[in-house]
Amino acid sequence: MIVRSFSDIENTDRHVKAASGTWESKRIVLAKEKVGFSLHETVLYAGTETSMWYANHIEAVLCTEGEAELTNDETGEKHWISPGTMYLLDGHEHHTLRPKTDFRCVCVFNPPVTGREDHDENGVYPLLTEEG
Repeated sequence: MIVRSFSDIENTDRHVKAASGTWESKRIVLAKEKVGFSLHETVLYAGTETSMWYANHIEAVLCTEGEAELTNDETGEKHWISPGTMYLLDGHEHHTLRPKTDFRCVCVFNPPVTGREDHDENGVYPLLTEEG
């Protein structure tokens, strides 16, 4: 059994801050736990814009605090995301999130991330694996 709190993660290698400066993420469960998914709590900052494309992962996102506009960059379709709203990127959609307020969410990735990932120039997380 694993029990882990946000305070256990603060200021460790599991507390990842994006090079872009638009978000930070607490990586609660990672690939090294070998459970088939990773679990994160992420905050995207108000007034920023983050374009993403999870070419190598499926991601489910549940908003717990704040509000943001989500755009499917492939279709132009826009969605207003607020607490209690979930979105699932089951088709590896290119998308952009524009938080109106600080936007806190819980994210699940499959395959799981290692915790070292950050978005590249295309908004993609590389497919990293854990040795052993």
